[in-house]
Amino acid sequence: MKAKVGDKVVVKAHHLGEPDRDALVLEVRGADGEPPYLVQWAMDGQKGLFFPSSDASVVHYEHPEPS
Repeated sequence: MKAKVGDKVVVKAHHLGEPDRDALVLEVRGADGEPPYLVQWAMDGQKGLFFPSSDASVVHYEHPEPS
């Protein structure tokens, strides 16, 4: 799994009726986009270090190059 700052991490719900969880990637601490990621969870705004498992995926967004 590889992510960039500004991407979204989505964690699939484990139980029927539970919502998926998503978080904004604030910082990539691994080499070449690898985990762990510092994220901010959309649900409550909490920030934390995230080590993704098999139920997580990354939604990549186009990041404009700084000018």
